[in-house]
Amino acid sequence: MHPDATPLDDAIAAYLRSVELERGASPHTLRAYRGDLATLAEFVERRGAEPDAALLDLELLREWVWAQNEAGLGAATLARRTSTLRGFTAWLARTGRAPADAGARLRAPRPGRHLPRVLSRAQVDELFVQLAARASGDDPLALRDLAIIELLYASALRVSELVGLDLADVDDARRTVRVLGKGAKERIVPFGVPAQRALTAYRERGRPALAVGATGAGGRDALLLGARGARLSTRAAYQLVARLLVDLPGSGPAGPHAFRHSAATHLLDGGADLRAVQELLGHASLGTTQIYTHVSADRLAAAYLTAHPRA
Repeated sequence: MHPDATPLDDAIAAYLRSVELERGASPHTLRAYRGDLATLAEFVERRGAEPDAALLDLELLREWVWAQNEAGLGAATLARRTSTLRGFTAWLARTGRAPADAGARLRAPRPGRHLPRVLSRAQVDELFVQLAARASGDDPLALRDLAIIELLYASALRVSELVGLDLADVDDARRTVRVLGKGAKERIVPFGVPAQRALTAYRERGRPALAVGATGAGGRDALLLGARGARLSTRAAYQLVARLLVDLPGSGPAGPHAFRHSAATHLLDGGADLRAVQELLGHASLGTTQIYTHVSADRLAAAYLTAHPRA
């Protein structure tokens, strides 16, 4: 932990004191808040993430909500815990303990939604057809967008891993990319020929055009650049995916994780070994990966009910 870090446990304790003194919260409310935030601290520890309040991000918080949902919490309890967390992250930003409010866009899942959003293979294929058509005119942003989605789906990357990639992290000869995952754990993941073609086109004809507009050195080593030549932000990646998925049928969050979920599910549907998928995703626990077996079983049940004459 860096010298200026605020340990998560200390930040939680300070927040609870603030709630008690400034808002006059009752002992019952304080107990509820303390229990809610304890689950966050435990989750961060299990994930091997840095226990620094300033490093909480939306992706980690959404995974915490997902874990709470999978633990079988009722809708009211999950809504309360999510509200508690939003209050905590807003306080972190307001008191200067975090650079931004990581939980501002955090929402509890709607009742009955227990599985991550998974695109069908036909939906994925159609998206790539659309992206390739846009990129055919050599527009730098269109070339970049195709490379982004190809990498998200081909390598099942987290959005934080995607935007953190440097040019040197791509090995064209082996068709692999080196990513720095949670807990600063490095792993090497493969990508396919279509992703290689998209990356090559982007680096040769898209990235140089974006780099011309750079206002500083922020994008010098970065693989993926924003419109102004700086390293692509997590927010920009979310916005891109949200635009692509907004009109597609299906439930669940319309963010970059949809491609990670889809890649994992399609691999298992195709016969991939669960432990191999665990390695690809960078999950510390096999239990985390097993959610995708539930997704596959759910898809199988839906197909059975639709197609079997005696279902």
